[in-house]
Amino acid sequence: MRFILTGGQVADVTQGAALVANLETEHVIADKGYDSNELVETIEASGAKAVIPPRSNRTKKREYDKHLYKDRNLVERFINKVKQCRRIATRYEKTARNYLAFWHLASIIVLLA
Repeated sequence: MRFILTGGQVADVTQGAALVANLETEHVIADKGYDSNELVETIEASGAKAVIPPRSNRTKKREYDKHLYKDRNLVERFINKVKQCRRIATRYEKTARNYLAFWHLASIIVLLA
């Protein structure tokens, strides 16, 4: 699992290539927010298959594995469990380094529980 912390006003898709860089996997599952031609090309260049549903405003819809996409629900539930930690949800930490460290700590606690 990888985390990249950005500002609240930064689109998630801008960090997509950095998240999948040097990642050895068969599939990359993401939501519609990560649907961009550049990211899909980066994923496919690494030998993985992009399981990203197309945005509604795409003129040419791209096919994706809907059955495999359902597994993304596990990630969403994991993130919701981590956000139950008050310190994460309210962003008490002033520095990005400390906030990211608490994300790692909360993730470990959720995975061990």
